[in-house]
Amino acid sequence: MRHPELLLGVDAGTGGTKAALYDLGGALRGAATVPSRLHRDGAGRVEQDPREMEEELAEAVRGALAGAGASGSDVAALACDGQMAGIMFVGRDGRARGPYDSWLDTRCDPDVAAMRPHAERVLQLTGGAPTYSHGPKLRWWLRERPEEVASASAMVMPGAYLAGRLAGLSGADAFVDPTYLHFSCLADTEREVWSSELVEALEVPERLLPRIVQPWDVIGEVTHEAAAATGLRAGTPIAAGCGDTAAGLLGAGVVRPGVALDVAGSASVLATCVAHFHPDVDARMLFTARTALEGVHYALAYVQGGGLNLGWFRDAFARELAPLATAEAFAALDAEAAGVPAGADGVRASPHLGGRVTPHDPHGRGAFTGLGWAHGRGHLYRALLEAVAFEYALYLRATRGLHRDLGDVAVRAVGGGAASALWGRIKADVLGVSYHPLVRQEGGALGCALLAGRAVGLITDVATSAERFNATRRAIEPDPERHAAYAPCIDDYASLLTLTSELGRRRTAPGAS
Repeated sequence: MRHPELLLGVDAGTGGTKAALYDLGGALRGAATVPSRLHRDGAGRVEQDPREMEEELAEAVRGALAGAGASGSDVAALACDGQMAGIMFVGRDGRARGPYDSWLDTRCDPDVAAMRPHAERVLQLTGGAPTYSHGPKLRWWLRERPEEVASASAMVMPGAYLAGRLAGLSGADAFVDPTYLHFSCLADTEREVWSSELVEALEVPERLLPRIVQPWDVIGEVTHEAAAATGLRAGTPIAAGCGDTAAGLLGAGVVRPGVALDVAGSASVLATCVAHFHPDVDARMLFTARTALEGVHYALAYVQGGGLNLGWFRDAFARELAPLATAEAFAALDAEAAGVPAGADGVRASPHLGGRVTPHDPHGRGAFTGLGWAHGRGHLYRALLEAVAFEYALYLRATRGLHRDLGDVAVRAVGGGAASALWGRIKADVLGVSYHPLVRQEGGALGCALLAGRAVGLITDVATSAERFNATRRAIEPDPERHAAYAPCIDDYASLLTLTSELGRRRTAPGAS
């Protein structure tokens, strides 16, 4: 009987669910992606239907098996990652109670504000300040949808939900792993336990908190029902997996202090590996979180919807590009922006169309400033690209301030935005770092496959394997003159954020028109 030698990683992201199969040498054998369906309205609601999420996973897995020319009996183990800051609930039967409340959903703003008296302690213990994340969202559900919470056994995140459905777990077996705890507002991240102090202070039911397991722990096996839906073999081991950012870091080979990852996806995320847990108590800009590896942490901050902004810009300002494929449309916009000098001839942009998340500022909004009659669409688009780089500069400045021993930083890049040579050049010049777009772009799925391999003993040194499996394209080195020229632009950008926040406060003040 042939031993199964393929590892399956599932990346349940905002834009879609990707399933990918790898052999033990790290070679991609088959992959498929199924778009996610987001349900929105104008009141800040962004949700996903759990049944649709399960269907998307099953379709993606079937597609990956077909692409690899493999059967379920060829798969030795699997793991899932998922979106990190949103929440959902499961009942005693392990089935969903209500929709997935996305990290893009902003309805919990009042609850973020209500948690401010506890924010410093939350940050000290969890590594992250309250934002559109688990604690505020849980409080919103308790207040606005108490009947659904009353029927729930546990709060879970999408990756754990999907793994639990594949394994047929009950609500009592619901789990989370330590890579999510910085978003919880309810945990002692360094000790990897729930904090009774925070649970009591924030007045949330402890019964809803799932057990904490390690990313490589086997949480169950594929059921016969799940096997019929996915094409997997019943009895295939399922590892716990981790958050999508942690999986992306691992899959990109970002496993040592001083190496950072730019996730240029729906959100624009900069995560830098650091040697120790050091929460950003003063600026409250950075989340400090654990990687999928023991003893390694990372400092992270992100622009909510940083990548989504580019699609918004295309649809709002470049409608004639609509007939083109997505990559061609963005290449056309890049070409226009490339003809504009660094600094966009004085045009500055704020990329926070949905509010600023790190640090939390619901009053901040998107903006363009510095416009004159000589400016055109290329200036606006370049300013939007530069805005994300300027935001990253603030993140890296804060990280260096907390981790004085960090030394030189090299940035690896994944996600759709990593395909833009212009955006990579801008980031390298603004940050003054060597910028390395990765050849392979399936980071989260690969990270999960590595964890699955560890779970069943097929991979023993996950960090070394992750580095060996990754190659980069030609590095983009920073231009010293442009780096120096960008320094005052970063200060302009910081001033713009202050201004847009103040305008937002006035707009939402009582009696404002």
